[in-house]
Amino acid sequence: MQRMKAAWKGRSGKGKVPPGPAPLPILGNLLQVKASNLTETLQKLSEQYGQVFTVHMGSDPVVVLYGHDVVKEALVDRADEFASRGHMPIGDRANNGLGIIFSNNEPWLQVRRFSLTTLRNFGMGKRSIEERIQEESDYLLEEINKTKGASFDPTFMLSCSVSNIICSIVFGKRYDYNDKKFLALMNNMNNIFEMTNSKWGQLYQMFSNILDYLPGPHNNIFAEFDALKAFVAEEVKLHQASLDPNSPQDFIDCFLSKMQEEKDRPNSSFHMKNLITSTFDLFIAGTETTSTTIRYGLLLLLKYPKIQEKVQEEIDQVIGRSRKPCVADRTQMPYTDAVVHEIQRFISLVPLALPHTVTKDTSFRDYVIPKGTTIFPVLTSVLHDSKEFANPHEFNPEHFLNKDGTFRKSDFFMPFSAGKRICPGEGLARMEIFLLMVIILQNFTLKSVVNPQELSITPTLSGTVNVPPAYQLCAVPR
Repeated sequence: MQRMKAAWKGRSGKGKVPPGPAPLPILGNLLQVKASNLTETLQKLSEQYGQVFTVHMGSDPVVVLYGHDVVKEALVDRADEFASRGHMPIGDRANNGLGIIFSNNEPWLQVRRFSLTTLRNFGMGKRSIEERIQEESDYLLEEINKTKGASFDPTFMLSCSVSNIICSIVFGKRYDYNDKKFLALMNNMNNIFEMTNSKWGQLYQMFSNILDYLPGPHNNIFAEFDALKAFVAEEVKLHQASLDPNSPQDFIDCFLSKMQEEKDRPNSSFHMKNLITSTFDLFIAGTETTSTTIRYGLLLLLKYPKIQEKVQEEIDQVIGRSRKPCVADRTQMPYTDAVVHEIQRFISLVPLALPHTVTKDTSFRDYVIPKGTTIFPVLTSVLHDSKEFANPHEFNPEHFLNKDGTFRKSDFFMPFSAGKRICPGEGLARMEIFLLMVIILQNFTLKSVVNPQELSITPTLSGTVNVPPAYQLCAVPR
């Protein structure tokens, strides 16, 4: 740490560290960097200091990468150098260096590779991930039907259905939407999400070395983490009792079998604590992000009923009303595909990606980034690039359509980040967003309770994650 601070004192500029506003002792750039809207602040600073610049979060220097070219160069072209996970105090304290999201080095590589393969082939049970999503969609439709066209807030229902898809993969079962234990879990996750995004959560990310020793609301988040992990630990116990290594039913079974295989290997990454943390990572990362994306997507369709109509026309032409949508339909549905892409582009769910770091002094562009520096690749700067997307701050599916109405691919589409730390659940999330939105619109027309022009589509919490404002909708059966 001392070495890093000394390096920073050696002024910035060519061949030195990237430039940026002068920090105050202890507070760093707290006055310039607004915790409540980091993305906007960083955009203004990039106009002043260029695409690679330094800000101080508390006393820690952070290098910000702003714009498609620098983000791609770091995460994709130089993936090995930039693959390490940066300092993220909440995750570091909660996971203690284990699991998939906040870990580094060899154990991270092994557990991530294992999780990807397990999620991909799903050599478990007989049902594909697609079937699991379709099966859960029946329960979701049933829940929406119960509203009988009256207005409701979709947050909770969407969280339950997305979470159940992860539960079926990880725990091998789903829960009833009224199950007390399941509801408590949803509540834990919601609290973690909101607390991380709150002012206290943002301050903790900047001043954890001080706040760790102080009482205050920032400590409550760790009780929520512990409650979720206790739930996972209980599930693991049940799985241990019924494990048949020859026919694993879910992710926990696969991990337990791997632990058996490696039990004589010293320093194996496959041990009980890592199983609990990895399961917890998949569970939390796989619920809130996807359900928030769908919830934000439905809000955008309420705001723009004409776009909703066009999606429904395409659904009627390609799928009709009598069979369930499947992933293969996507290639026949360029407009719907464009709408789904545009939702993810527009909302820019995780605006700064999760932090990266470099494991040695690294030359980048004209600068040197000292070993151990936290790096923020700003994904919003790529998703909202006006060179690639005309009027990036407007919601417009044409951003992903060619003149002839076919789907248009874009290298700037990186909502899941890019390179070696790309979200391991990307394939699953893309399937869920497409299938669940199509299934909802195949069966219901969504109507806003207020005049669509009055609906706000500006995120309410905009720290680590962009969360849509609360809203109500009516689902009218078609």
